Amino acid sequence: MTDAANDDAARAAALLREHRESIDRLDAILVYTLGERFKHTQAVGKLKAEHDLPPSDPAREALQIARLEDLAKKADLDPEFAKAFLNFIIEEVIRHHKKHQE
Repeated sequence: MTDAANDDAARAAALLREHRESIDRLDAILVYTLGERFKHTQAVGKLKAEHDLPPSDPAREALQIARLEDLAKKADLDPEFAKAFLNFIIEEVIRHHKKHQE
């Protein structure tokens, strides 16, 4: 391999390492953010159970999905992916809320 090719490979390896370090930091942020979100949704679930409210709020969920789709577009993220991600979270939250009501 030539010196130029070695330099290119070294630069590529350094860039790859930087991107992976950023991804690792962002993954940690996502996990801690989800943890914080679920603390609040657990509190909401307990409150709903104490006041005999339904575990699901379709109107709120629809607003949240629309809001997240808009945020996704602004963030240059596929809105369908964002919608699927939020739907997954909502399903998990509702499952937790139903547990509180049992």
